Amino acid sequence: MIFTILFYTFVVVTAIQIVYYLSFSFFVVQKQEIKPPNTNIPVSVIVYVKNNAGILTEYIQNVIKQKHPNFEIVLVNNASTDTTLEVIKNLQQEYSHIKVVNVENTEAFWANKKYALTLGVKAATHEHLLFTEVSSKALSKNWINEITSYFSQEKTIVIGYQKLKRRKKSFSNLLIRFDHLLNAIQAFSYAKFGAPYKATNHNLAYTKEEFFKVNGYINHLTLFMGEGDLFLKDAATDQNTIVATTPNSFVCSTKHLSFKEWFSQQKKDSILFSLYKPKHKFLLNFFKLTKFLVYILAVFMTFLNWKIVLPLILSYYLMQYIVMGKLATKLHERNTVLLLPLLEICLVLLQIIIFISNQISKPKHWK
Repeated sequence: MIFTILFYTFVVVTAIQIVYYLSFSFFVVQKQEIKPPNTNIPVSVIVYVKNNAGILTEYIQNVIKQKHPNFEIVLVNNASTDTTLEVIKNLQQEYSHIKVVNVENTEAFWANKKYALTLGVKAATHEHLLFTEVSSKALSKNWINEITSYFSQEKTIVIGYQKLKRRKKSFSNLLIRFDHLLNAIQAFSYAKFGAPYKATNHNLAYTKEEFFKVNGYINHLTLFMGEGDLFLKDAATDQNTIVATTPNSFVCSTKHLSFKEWFSQQKKDSILFSLYKPKHKFLLNFFKLTKFLVYILAVFMTFLNWKIVLPLILSYYLMQYIVMGKLATKLHERNTVLLLPLLEICLVLLQIIIFISNQISKPKHWK
């Protein structure tokens, strides 16, 4: 009797996981939106800068080389304490289409990133805005062209993809990039289904009208994170948002994310998660819960009758390899799924550890 209950529960949760993964593949099999070859939309590229004096000059060279015919660069210097401002002023003298927004600390908005970005939006000349940061660089000289080509009369928010820098022969780096890929796949899939909830300000574009329609970041100005996610919560709909998944639209981080940094970020992300819309929280939690049950029940069932469980487990992993392989190929991350079973097991265990850690010590949003 117990074996029967466990077996059917295992079958149900495994089936739910399969449905999730098949839904993730939607943005791969869906026909690509027909876009004009070059819209030439004037755009303000808003670059957030904070103590980046050492890499800023090289970074600007990457942006300056963009082939888009009409863009300005708005450098938002958020109260840097190094020589960043001096470097910015030198760059402004060299390149005429650089605009500088120097934000000084005030008692009301001390080191507030969202306040600084708001000033950048207000200073921008053009209606269409493309957000990025110095710690990421475009992988193509047609990056601005590609992102802006997704804009239309209906689509006024464009969610781009940020790759994480690869470190060879590093399991922790592989694990972090696998987690990042899975999160991106979920976010893009939900956006395709009309339920956008996640974006990064390293590669996100929208119009000034959308920004001011929701009064910018006013609803979460005191939370020192989530400028992309929480803006989508306020402004994104199933009609005005589109996902850019073509290679020319990608950016990539310029530094390796350490395991310690990733673990700390996972803890802080629980704050953002608590602010998501109920439907997003339900779908994401249900995905994690059923995945956890798949592994827990698989362990129990293996001890009871491994001959029945093994075919189901192998079918589950085969399905994952097929779906994740196609998705990873589309996002140029194919090497991240080679050790898929091991990586997924590690993530499940780490999510349990992070959950317990958050119960013991709540993460602080100002850190």
